[in-house]
Amino acid sequence: MQKIAVIQISEAGENIANRLQRELGAKRIQRTDVGRQWTEYDGFVFVGAMGICVRTIAPFVKDKHEDPAVVCIDSLGQNVVSVLSGHVGGANDLTREIASIIGGHEVITTQSDCAGLWALDTLADRFGWWARVDCWEPHHDDMTAFITAFVKKQPTALLLEIRDEGTDYLESTMPDHVTLVGSFEEVKSGRFKLLISVSPYDYSHDSIEGVDVLNFVPSVLDIGIGLAHQAGPVNDVMDRIEELMGYDVNPMRSFFFMPRSINTIDIKKDEPVMKEYERQGYRVQYYTTEQLAQVDVPTPSETVAKHVGTPSVCEAAALLASNHGKLLLPKVKSKNFTFAVAIDRKYLREGHIEIVGAGPGDPDLISVRGRKMLEKADLILYAGSLVPKALTECHKPGAVVRSSADMNLEEQCALMKEHYDRGHFIVRLHTGDPCIFGAIQEQMAFFDANHMSYHITPGISSFLAAAAELRSQFTIPERTQTIILTRGEGRTPMPEKEQLHLLSRSQSTMCIFLSAAIVDDVQRELLQEYPEDTPVAACYHLTWPDQRIYRGQLKDLAKIVHDNHLTLTTMLVVGEAIDNRAGLSELYNKHFTHLFRQGDPS
Repeated sequence: MQKIAVIQISEAGENIANRLQRELGAKRIQRTDVGRQWTEYDGFVFVGAMGICVRTIAPFVKDKHEDPAVVCIDSLGQNVVSVLSGHVGGANDLTREIASIIGGHEVITTQSDCAGLWALDTLADRFGWWARVDCWEPHHDDMTAFITAFVKKQPTALLLEIRDEGTDYLESTMPDHVTLVGSFEEVKSGRFKLLISVSPYDYSHDSIEGVDVLNFVPSVLDIGIGLAHQAGPVNDVMDRIEELMGYDVNPMRSFFFMPRSINTIDIKKDEPVMKEYERQGYRVQYYTTEQLAQVDVPTPSETVAKHVGTPSVCEAAALLASNHGKLLLPKVKSKNFTFAVAIDRKYLREGHIEIVGAGPGDPDLISVRGRKMLEKADLILYAGSLVPKALTECHKPGAVVRSSADMNLEEQCALMKEHYDRGHFIVRLHTGDPCIFGAIQEQMAFFDANHMSYHITPGISSFLAAAAELRSQFTIPERTQTIILTRGEGRTPMPEKEQLHLLSRSQSTMCIFLSAAIVDDVQRELLQEYPEDTPVAACYHLTWPDQRIYRGQLKDLAKIVHDNHLTLTTMLVVGEAIDNRAGLSELYNKHFTHLFRQGDPS
């Protein structure tokens, strides 16, 4: 959390100063204390005249990389002005935050903001990268020179060699003068004056005449190390590893030494080299012999196996740390150590499958993350019989959008594999939350068997939509504190211990999926334990335009379903929590008085 100081200049600004003190957790200080405390705060917010603000800070201003953020608000709260350290110091972001708190107009004069361009000097901190600039012509401040050229809209190449939140942002917000290139060779075409790369590889020593280079280096590499006993001198070993990664191994694909982790076998915990890496703040991890021995590696060693019990240390440790990712640099041998470099596949700009929960149906109820996945997908394969096509209309130009309604599992997997092998980003869009009565188990088995990268983005399940549309709280103190998600026994058998009549014994709130077609059997089993007047609801196409909800009692559940011709996409809800408001105020007042301020009726 930022440490913010508020300086109230005029009496008219009292209310604004008090509000910022509460909302920002800021501290009120006197104007005469600003100089003495200039380095103690991340930001100073003046409430009053701009002239007084400027004269107050002028003696203390040094450099945008050192100065705190300074914001000035007029005493009526109409304008919030970013005064000093707009990007690097965070004044622009603080200005926006304050404007949203007090309802004022943000005033930001930074040229890149006004032009809608990237704030290049903030991206490294924002996305956890390290930045290095190499200008063709030497400058006193290479970053400033690079930004100046970028703001003047010099032709810029963007080379992305990993995938993370930052590269997604850059790719989706590219200005008109930026061109996404697929390789370093394209930069040498003579078309560009600037290169922005996001990569663990170092291109700066490959001088491209007339092209200035801004390298953003993500910490994505996992290094595995094998050490001889008491390998040293320590600094010599560490320097040599960095040197080998940087140049000696392969000058055309050299790495920056910005590891995510450094890894070895646990019997080397007390080696001086590992202790020094720990002291310097690197993330150091140790693995057992048994863990390392389970990893298949390209260069196993009988000698290593004889001495430590596993055929590999450096390669196996790197692969384990990278979640069985990809070896970018197989074992490199030196006099008293070996090392290897791997990367987690989630960072690779290779094929990837995101299994996304679409929510219950309303396109507005997909998660923000799910929407972002759809917007960047090269292939969207959606469950057409259950997911509205409207959810896919946010796709990017050129994306393939295909319903899986007429495809069997083999056809679905073949289509995804085809796009995966082309390096595409694939979204498999499932209804609700894909992990609840989804059909993803067989697909994941296929992905695992083919060593394909995939991940799951959760979605809002239809049982949550049912609670919302019924305006019911499914858990009520002293009444029911459990929600059971299940289905009736149809063509797919239920485990014996999960038969409906057994689950019904608790008389919890029960949400029954995929069971409208067998509602007679469902009702018969439920009546073995629930009273016949237990409230029920049959919810058809929750949140869809044609949503229908029918309430009643358990004894009439089958009739409700039959009379209204409800189909498979119907959620059956059973339990006294439906519409139950009786006695709730008394319960909450008794058990949760600590949540309310005395005298506050809310």
